[in-house]
Amino acid sequence: MYTEDELLPISALQHLAFCERQWGLIHLEGAWNENYLTAQGNVMHEKAHGEETESRGDLRITRGLKLRSLKLGLVGQADVVEFHRVAQEEKGIAISGVDGLWKPLVIEYKRGKPKIGHEDEVQLCAQVMCIEEMLGIDIASSSFFYGQPRRRYDLNIDDTIRKETEALIIKLH
Repeated sequence: MYTEDELLPISALQHLAFCERQWGLIHLEGAWNENYLTAQGNVMHEKAHGEETESRGDLRITRGLKLRSLKLGLVGQADVVEFHRVAQEEKGIAISGVDGLWKPLVIEYKRGKPKIGHEDEVQLCAQVMCIEEMLGIDIASSSFFYGQPRRRYDLNIDDTIRKETEALIIKLH
């Protein structure tokens, strides 16, 4: 278990998975420059980080949900978490003040298009693992929304991606 002071940002995990040198420049040296690509990403995330909840029948949409895991030593923020109402016999969580049981689905927004590497998958998996710890529920899949194709892509959160994510978390610390 980590203490609050030892928590590292989930975003650093994505940078480490992409390029150790880039990770070092950003997270150790503080060398970060805004450019038109990061500005586009910031615009795309404005609504996603609006910290509001929206209801649409059997769907609740939460934006900007704060995440943390003392077990993994991570802290961050989910762009969007959809809570889908499930039948009583299915595994779900109770939401304070709302009837029924709900199953979370994390949606990570990305400016560009799907990448060849696993850096985005590792980041999403880490977010899922934080929510699992926070809510005491297992999550089998979650999704990306990529801005360039303007399309959602699903990711199975299987043992392979979990082990890769856990190994990178250890390396990050």
